[in-house]
Amino acid sequence: MQLVHLQGEQGEAVWRRTSQRASFAMAGVIGCLGHEDFGTAALRQLNEAIPLCWWSTYSLHQSRPPELHATGSFRVPDRTREAFRFYREGLYRYDRTFEAARERVLGGGAVVTHWHAAELPTAHRDGIYTRHDLRERVSLVRTWESEDLIAVNLYRRNEQPAFSDAELDLICGLAPPLIACIETHLRSRPQGPGRAGALPSVFDALPRREREVCERLLRGWTHEGIAADLGISAGTVKTYRDRAFERLGIHHRNELFALALNGIAPPGLPAAGH
Repeated sequence: MQLVHLQGEQGEAVWRRTSQRASFAMAGVIGCLGHEDFGTAALRQLNEAIPLCWWSTYSLHQSRPPELHATGSFRVPDRTREAFRFYREGLYRYDRTFEAARERVLGGGAVVTHWHAAELPTAHRDGIYTRHDLRERVSLVRTWESEDLIAVNLYRRNEQPAFSDAELDLICGLAPPLIACIETHLRSRPQGPGRAGALPSVFDALPRREREVCERLLRGWTHEGIAADLGISAGTVKTYRDRAFERLGIHHRNELFALALNGIAPPGLPAAGH
C-alpha cells in the first residue's frame, strides 16, 4: 500500500507540478456538477486524462454503515452499486484500508492511498476485486462532517495496465479539487434535465441563459449541441457565450475552465496556472 499525505507545502507542490494536466481533467468534471448523471458523466471526463474503469464516492462513518453518493463505470459493465451493497452488508466492519488515511487527515489535508487487490484480505479481495475483475484501487480521502471520512475511489480492471508513477502523481494533483467538487455536488440539490448545475459561485451573477451556455461549454459541448439542447440557434448560443465572457472578463474557453477551477479549488491551494 502506498500513502501520500497532501498537506501544506507538499500539497501545493504537487498541485503546481500537475496543475496543467489536472486543470484540464477538472474542467469537464466541474461542468457535470449538479446533474443527475454526475457519476457517469464525471468519470467520462476524467477518462480524458487518465484511464479508469470505475469510480465510487462514499462517506465512512464512525457509528453507522457507509453511505454511497456517486458511482460510475466507463466502457465496462456497471457493477459499482452491486459491489457497494456487498461492502455495506458487513465487509466495511472489517475494512482496515482507510485506517492510516484516517489518522493522517484528522490533522488536515487530504490523503491518497493505493491498494493492489493482492494486498487485501481474502474476503475483501474475493468479494469485490476477484468477482468484478478489478486489479487495484486509488482512494482520495478527506474528513467529512466532523470525524467522518469521504473517499473517492478510482479503479482499474485486470485488462488495464497498472497505475504508473506519473498517473499516481496526476491523481495526487487532482485530489484536493476533485474532492472539493464532490463536496459541492453533495451539498447541491439535483435539478431537472436541461437546467444549469451547481457551478461555482463565480457564475452566480450570470443571467440564466448565459449560465446554461457556460455550463455546457464546461462539459465540452459544441455550439450546435448546446443549441439543440436549449432549443435556440447556434448563433444565439455564441451571443450568450460572448455576453457571459464579457461579464466574466475573459475571452477564451480555456479561461472559462480556469475560472471554474479557481472557483471550486479548496482554500490553501494556488489558483490554476499560477
